[in-house]
Amino acid sequence: MTSVTPAAPASAVDSDPRSSVRHRVFVVGAGIMGSGIAAQAALAGYAVTLEDVSEELAARGRRLVEEALDGVVQRGKLAPSAREEGLRNLDVAIGLRRADSAEIIVEAAPESLELKKRLFAEIESVASPQAILATNTSSLPITSIAAAVRDPGRVVGLHFFNPVLAMPLVELIPGARTRPEVTEAARAFATDLGKRVVTSRDTPGFVTSRALAVLGNEAVWMLYEGTASRDDIDAAYKLGFRHPMGPLELLDLVGLDTALAILDILWDGFKDTKYRACPLLRTMVAAGKLGRKTGEGFYTHPTTPSVAGGTA
Repeated sequence: MTSVTPAAPASAVDSDPRSSVRHRVFVVGAGIMGSGIAAQAALAGYAVTLEDVSEELAARGRRLVEEALDGVVQRGKLAPSAREEGLRNLDVAIGLRRADSAEIIVEAAPESLELKKRLFAEIESVASPQAILATNTSSLPITSIAAAVRDPGRVVGLHFFNPVLAMPLVELIPGARTRPEVTEAARAFATDLGKRVVTSRDTPGFVTSRALAVLGNEAVWMLYEGTASRDDIDAAYKLGFRHPMGPLELLDLVGLDTALAILDILWDGFKDTKYRACPLLRTMVAAGKLGRKTGEGFYTHPTTPSVAGGTA
């Protein structure tokens, strides 16, 4: 098979000890979301390959999986033996060379339509004709992503939430040409991971990102206008509405760049002024203050290596 990515030297990162195992999941993108999806699938007993474009990024993705599983063990939600079994189900790879053995391929790249279309064209060129091709997009039209492949009927949206191991929800979004059997297979996969599945039409932002965009953007506008302080805005949402996090805290978790990208997608799709991003949000993104992944957003966070590509 000819690889669609430059060949990389063989290494321990790129070994494939379970090439003959069925029910393999291939996750494209080893950032926050990709590593979380890989960890969840590995815990559910799937043989999982977590991919990125370099050995450094792929290895970092595995570390993210290990850290996520460690956190669940420390909270008493997972037995250490289950953690070890999950890690045995996981390997990492560089590029798409091993995607041909997967039954389910999940793309978890940054929220860019052109990037995702290019990736899906590459994925289709190496994937099994029977494989389901899923995207973890939080706002982009599934139909537009699927336009990049020869068989758009096997492309479907599976929108997981961060942190994947803790969040019980998955949004299922069929595109205009997604075949019914592909939709149902994707639903069965998400259910098998222990998730509650809700179905959305293929409209910009779907259900959750559309609602979150307005809530978060309005909070930023209130801060920008001096209506209330950061802490009082978040306290009002938590105490008044019983939200577990305030909207500004949540934006830091999601990533301010991701939130801005979603607002711009909604604006392009609906041309409704309620999706006009607050100038403060644009300024913070331009300054690199993206939230937890950069250590600074509306709040200051412990500094950790930045991992691009996280989505809500």
